[in-house]
Amino acid sequence: MTTLVRGSSDTLTRDALAVLQPGFVGTTAPEWLLRRIGEGLSAVGLFGRNIVSAGQLAALTAQLRAERDDVLVAIDEESGDVTRLEVRTGSSFPGNYALGTVDDTELTRAVARELGRRLAECGVNLNWAPSADINSNPDNPVIGVRSFGADTALAARHTVAYVEGLQAAGVAACTKHFPGHGDTNVDSHHAMPRIDVDLDTLHARELVPFRAAIAAGSKAVMSAHILLPALDPNRPATLSPQILTGLLREELGYEGLIVTDGMEMQAISSTYGIERGSVLAIAAGADAICVGGGLSDEETVLRLRDALVAAVRDGELPEERLADAAARVRALADWTRRVRGAAAEPGVASQEEGTAPGSDIGLVAARRAVRVTVGPQPYEPLTSGPYVAAFTSGANIAVGDETPWGVAAELAALLPGTTTDTYDASADSSSLSADVLGVAGDRRIVAVVRDVHRHPWMADALDALLAARPDTVVVEMGLDRAEPRGALHIATHGAARVCGRAAAEVITGKGAGA
Repeated sequence: MTTLVRGSSDTLTRDALAVLQPGFVGTTAPEWLLRRIGEGLSAVGLFGRNIVSAGQLAALTAQLRAERDDVLVAIDEESGDVTRLEVRTGSSFPGNYALGTVDDTELTRAVARELGRRLAECGVNLNWAPSADINSNPDNPVIGVRSFGADTALAARHTVAYVEGLQAAGVAACTKHFPGHGDTNVDSHHAMPRIDVDLDTLHARELVPFRAAIAAGSKAVMSAHILLPALDPNRPATLSPQILTGLLREELGYEGLIVTDGMEMQAISSTYGIERGSVLAIAAGADAICVGGGLSDEETVLRLRDALVAAVRDGELPEERLADAAARVRALADWTRRVRGAAAEPGVASQEEGTAPGSDIGLVAARRAVRVTVGPQPYEPLTSGPYVAAFTSGANIAVGDETPWGVAAELAALLPGTTTDTYDASADSSSLSADVLGVAGDRRIVAVVRDVHRHPWMADALDALLAARPDTVVVEMGLDRAEPRGALHIATHGAARVCGRAAAEVITGKGAGA
């Protein structure tokens, strides 16, 4: 490989920097990041580790824009279970599955618009959302409540509403994970998922929401690290010319920015390596390389920059393809700058109806998403603090383990004296239920589960608990695939903080949602 002089500012090097969307560590921009922005880096990705508060985030993005006014500041803010803006408290907005359950596209649009307003207010102008994946495999370990649902038409109309809502607030939407991550039983953070369906199925199911998003003007689309032999038997979508150029660009007519999913995910990094993977992705038709969730240092940026430049100089990557990718990044950056400028003009309304500062549209949506099934006996709302037993299987990497979930905190706010413990698969179901009963004593029990249909140990423990205490309240905060059971069964369709609040209101009979 050609040896490069680092720090070069020629056109080729600037283009190589322009296509990167790296992350960094810290709540202020490190010196190396500001220097690379000055040399041509056009985008930065933010994660939970970079955010403490709205004020701090606004100061951080202002620091980045002082170096380059049109820098793209991206974030993975799906709301619901996947939040970076409120990573330590839980989201003020329910996720896609809750919105799909309500199936009111105006509500979805209003939620996305308010989220977009808050992001724009903090200086974020590209959101790696929404997920347009069809939840066609209920055992999917990484999508689940991040999908609007299993119905193709429903997912399509809510994807459109979400894209329109975000972009009405001046934040570019990035519809993901193309061409559809819903029918997988492997998490691409860990390995390479494979979808063995025919072309007719892909076009009738997975691709429908993406077609709709493209028609709605989604400014960006994110590729998935998944293998679809019907489209390309050799390379995953992120690295496939047949999928990114042939299908997305030529067949579907998409002209916006194509962003890769995180290149440090094992589906790419353990098979191709991030340098080789990045070169192949740009050659295949991607315009921007997302990296930074796990690799977040200057060395990563330099390695990828140099790999792209070397690939051009060695004839492996056409210079025109890299230049085209960089031009698309700059075009989106220009759009965000123009939108921001227009919003700041006198006489231009900065708010739309239903999205004023402090709007509780997220809680309204979470309340509407709750589905309640009452057991054989009439249910009387709790009036004293219960014992909350949270059964957990551990969060996937996309969700992360920093973000709290459940109903205990929200119940405690309404019923002082509420206590809670967490239980996992380390004990057998009978001893687990005995532990819960022992700690609960004579208090009412609230059992909180997440995707109980996917975890036999959880289902067994819940059954054992209900056999001993049929007055137990059950709250399902994942996919509600299992039969409702308990004295009261509440399906929240997501584990965001507001979903917990909505459930607590039902349990206690308190609050506007009761």
